Amino acid sequence: MIRKATAEDLDAVEALYDGIHDAEERGSITTGWLRGIYPVRATAEAAIARDELFVMIEDGKLIGAAVINQFQVDVYEGAAWEYPASPDEVCVLHTLVISPSASGKGFGSAFVRYYEDHARAHGCLELRMDTNARNRAARCLYAKLGYRELGTVPTVFNGIPGVQLVLLEKHLA
Repeated sequence: MIRKATAEDLDAVEALYDGIHDAEERGSITTGWLRGIYPVRATAEAAIARDELFVMIEDGKLIGAAVINQFQVDVYEGAAWEYPASPDEVCVLHTLVISPSASGKGFGSAFVRYYEDHARAHGCLELRMDTNARNRAARCLYAKLGYRELGTVPTVFNGIPGVQLVLLEKHLA
C-alpha cells in the first residue's frame, strides 16, 4: 500500500533514511547520499509540510518513501529533454528509498508504477527524475522500467559536493 505520509510517519521515515545510510557506510549499497546531509528527518518534514511525501507500507511496516511533485531541480533547466513540456505537464520523483531489508522484492518497481499512475491522474505525461551516477542499482531499475538517461550533470546535490547527477525521463503514452 502506498499513501500520503503524515507527521506520525516521521520517525519511521527517519529510520528508513538511517537504514540507507547504514548500508551505504557498510558498503552494501551505493547511493551517494551522506548521513547528516541528505536525506535527513528535515527532508521528510519539509515534504510532509508540502503534502508531497508518499510512503509504502508492507505487513504494517513502513518500507519505502518518496517525494512526488512537479518541482524540477535547477539542473533540469537547459537539459536536452526528448519530450519538451510545460512545467504543469511534468511530474518528478525525488528521493525514492526502499528499506535495504526489502530490496530485491519488487517494491522499488511498484513505487515507480505508483508514481506513473499518480502522474497520469494529475494530467502529467512527462516524467522526470535524477539519480547519482554512482547509484547503479537505481539506474538499472529505471532503465528496466523504460526511463531514458539523457546525460550527466556535475552539481552540488542537496549539500553533497561533487555529485554527477544522471537525468532521466519517460513519456507516458
